[in-house]
Amino acid sequence: MNTFAGKERPHKPDWEAFVATVARRGTPQRVHHIELYQDGEIRDAIAERYGLADGLDKADPYFAQKQYIAVQRFCGFDYVVAGLTGLDMPLHQTAIPDTAALKRDGGRNFVNEHTGPITTWEEFEKYPWPDPDAPEATRLLEWYERNLPDDMCIIGGLTGHFAELITWLMGYETLCYALHDDRTLVKAIADRLYEFYEADVQHLLQFERVKMVWGSDDMGFKTGLLLSPDVMREYVLSGHRRLAQMVHEAGRLYLLHACGNLSSIMDDLIFDVKIDAKHSFEDTIEDVRQVKHTYGRHIALLGGIDLDFLCSASEERIRERVRDTLAVCQDGGGYCLGTGNSVANYIPLDNYLAMVDEGMRWSW
Repeated sequence: MNTFAGKERPHKPDWEAFVATVARRGTPQRVHHIELYQDGEIRDAIAERYGLADGLDKADPYFAQKQYIAVQRFCGFDYVVAGLTGLDMPLHQTAIPDTAALKRDGGRNFVNEHTGPITTWEEFEKYPWPDPDAPEATRLLEWYERNLPDDMCIIGGLTGHFAELITWLMGYETLCYALHDDRTLVKAIADRLYEFYEADVQHLLQFERVKMVWGSDDMGFKTGLLLSPDVMREYVLSGHRRLAQMVHEAGRLYLLHACGNLSSIMDDLIFDVKIDAKHSFEDTIEDVRQVKHTYGRHIALLGGIDLDFLCSASEERIRERVRDTLAVCQDGGGYCLGTGNSVANYIPLDNYLAMVDEGMRWSW
């Protein structure tokens, strides 16, 4: 048993075994867990329930990072996700009240679907692009590089938001008109994003403890892509191909989180972009257990316990689903247990913890 923060856990982190699992180097000895992120409200609730922040000084400028490490270890993770700071791009957003049980102060933000901050060349020239080369951008990565426990690694990111930001910067409606009428502004935005994220990834790869880089780019909805396959290949997949090549040349793995039905471009992602792993699975699109049979020979599969299911199912059904998923996906490696998307604050905390606990208990 691994004792951490006064709580016994069945395993201690092992970043090397975690990397080997994602790289599909054989069946792992235990289940490895993964999440794109946990909402801060979930993380705080876990820390409070189990006393994981006891002894930490809330006035410490790195209190949040220390609590994050404690929660990650307690929940069976072998890593933290960390990237450059100060890279948020100004967008047209609307905040609405949060109705989750662990509700977020200030509500939830949603991007304007009609028009964004860049609809003309003048707006493009005036747009305040963040600077990935700013000296303070790597502050948190530098801290994790020095202070992360030796048995954990860093997943660099999140990065590569090509489809998302082309859509958000122009507005989905404006983008669709531009793709029909005049694509020069679309190309200019895409080219600027390529430069931006290449610089981002260059900085990530300078840190030895970054063993993977996580691209995150929602590309579709339930029945198909947000843009045509050809448009995706021209403006989006080309960007991810560049990043994946950089990451592979540095000897690291490139993970991709992408929501939506991507069936029309999955071969592109695997054989052209050359992603090492795919994250985000939804039962109404394709169950991760089915995807294991379809693509498990080529890429690792991450997560897959559907969010709607986690929100509504009983603990018994959640544990049964975890056991069945692991029985299908664990053999041969290339699978890490987690939710189908992320640990949103509207998921009942006990349901999420039941999924985590069952993964820790599972054995062949």
